Amino acid sequence: MATATVTAGAPPARPAVPDTISTRRIIAFLAMVFGMFMAILDIQIVSASLAEIQAGLSASSDEIPWVQTAYLIAEVVMIPLSGFLSRMLSTRVLFTIAAAGFTAASALAATATNIDQMIVYRAVQGFIGGGMIPSVFAAAFTIFPPSRRAIVSPMIGLVATLAPTIGPTVGGYISHAFSWHWLFLVNVVPGILVATAAWSLIDFDKPNLKLFNKFDWWGLAGMAAFLGCMEYVLEEGPNNDWLQDQGVFICAIVMTVGAVVFFWRVFTAEEPIVDLRAFSNINFAFGSLFSFVIGIGLYGLTYLYPVFLGRIRGYDSMMIGEALFVSGLAMFVTAPISGILSSKMDLRLMMMIGFFGFATGTWWMTHLTADWDFYELLIPQILRGCSMMLCMVPINNIALGTLPPDRLKNASGLFNLTRNLGGAVGLALINTVLIDRNAFHYARLSEHVQWGSAAAQTKLQNMTLNFEQTTGLDAASAAISKLSGMVQQQAALLSFMDVFYMLTVLFATLGLFTMLINKPAAPGGGGGGGH
Repeated sequence: MATATVTAGAPPARPAVPDTISTRRIIAFLAMVFGMFMAILDIQIVSASLAEIQAGLSASSDEIPWVQTAYLIAEVVMIPLSGFLSRMLSTRVLFTIAAAGFTAASALAATATNIDQMIVYRAVQGFIGGGMIPSVFAAAFTIFPPSRRAIVSPMIGLVATLAPTIGPTVGGYISHAFSWHWLFLVNVVPGILVATAAWSLIDFDKPNLKLFNKFDWWGLAGMAAFLGCMEYVLEEGPNNDWLQDQGVFICAIVMTVGAVVFFWRVFTAEEPIVDLRAFSNINFAFGSLFSFVIGIGLYGLTYLYPVFLGRIRGYDSMMIGEALFVSGLAMFVTAPISGILSSKMDLRLMMMIGFFGFATGTWWMTHLTADWDFYELLIPQILRGCSMMLCMVPINNIALGTLPPDRLKNASGLFNLTRNLGGAVGLALINTVLIDRNAFHYARLSEHVQWGSAAAQTKLQNMTLNFEQTTGLDAASAAISKLSGMVQQQAALLSFMDVFYMLTVLFATLGLFTMLINKPAAPGGGGGGGH
C-alpha cells in the first residue's frame, strides 16, 4: 500500500486527493502506463524494418512509408478526441476499448498479405491505440497527490520519450531474430493483459452518457480533415516538392477547409470536441509550446541518426539499433534523477539545463565526418538522452500540474497532440532542409570538381591508376563514379551538419525562453489555478 500526503497550500480549484492511494489504483495505473508504452513504441518500431515489410508484402518504395504514415495520421486524430470520449464513456471503458482494439489490430497487421491490408490495419491500430496515451497523463495528475509527482511524472515522461527512441532498436532486433510479423504479434499477449487489468481495476471516474447527445459530429469531421491532412502534407511534402504534387495540394485544401470548420465548431458548439480553454492557463500554453519543440527533438533525432548511419555508414537495421541504444539507456538512468530534482529545484532552471544540454549535443554533431561511429556518437547521444528527461518531467508538471481536474482530460489530449505535431513538423522541416541543402552543397562542391581544376584532375588520375592496378576494369569510368560518390557523400554530410546547427539554435533559444514562464508553485504543493 502506497501512501502519500498532500502538503498545505493546495489550490482551491483542485479537490483534496486522498492521502492513501490504494494498491489497486497503482496496479491499474501501471497497466495504463504499459499500454501507453506499446502505443507509442508502435510508431517507431517498424521504422528500422520497413525494408523487410516491403519485401514481405511485395510493396513499392512509394507505398511502404504508408505503414508509418497511416498510423500517425489516425493517431493524431484520436489523441485530442480522447478527452471528450473519456468524459463520456469513463477512463475505464475508453482505455479497455483502446487496449483491446489496439491488440486486435496488431494481430490483424501480422496477418496482412498485401500493402493495402497493412495500411488499413495500421490506421485502425493508430486510431484506437491513440486513446491510451492522453488517458495516462490525465490519470497521473488526477489520482496522485502533488507530493507523489516526483515519482509519477518521470515515469510517464520516460515512457513518452523512451518508447520512440528505442523503437528502431527493438524493431531491428525483433525482425532480425524472428520475422517482421513479430513486430505486431509481440503486442498481443501484453495487450490482452492490459485490457483485462484496465476493465478490472480502473475506477477513477464515472461515465456521462448524456454527452453523446451533444457529440459534435461536424467538429469531429473538421478535426479529422484538419489534423489528418496536415500530417499527410507534412509527411509527403518534403519529398514531393510540396504543393507541386497533386495529392499534397488537394490535402492542403482539405486541411484548410477542415481547420475552418473545426475552429468554428470549437467556439460555437455547446460541447466542443476539443476544449481550447486550457490554453488560457499561461503555464499550460508554455508547457504545450515546449512539448511541441520536444517533439521536434525527440522524433527528429530518432529519424536523423538512423538516416546518417544507413546512408553514410551503410549500416543495416540491427547495427543501427546497437549504435543507438545509448540514448535510451541515458534516459532510463536520468529518469529517477530528474524526479528527485523536480521536487528540489526550480523547474524552469531544470528545463533550461535540459534545453542547453540538448543544444550542446546537437552542436557536437555539427562537426560530423563520414568516419563517425559508435564512439564519436556516444557523447551526443548521452546528452540527448539525459537532456530529454530533464526537460520532459518539468514540462509535464508545468503544463498539467496547475489545471483543475475537470479540464485535465481535454488538456492532456491537447498536450500530447502538441508533441506529436512537433514531431510531424520537425520531420517535414528536417527532410526539407536535408533535400534543399544537399542539392545546394552538391552544386557548390561540383564547381570545384571540374576539368579545369588541377586538384580534381590530379585526384582523378591517381584514382584511375589505382583502379587499373587493382581491378583491371574500365578504370577511368570507375574513378569518375567513385569521385562523384565522394562529392555526393560530402554534400549529404554538410546537409546533416546544417540540420544539427538549426536544431542547436532552436534549443538554445528555447533555453532562454524558460525564464518567461511564471514560477511554478513548490512541487510538493501543486500549483495555482488557470490565469
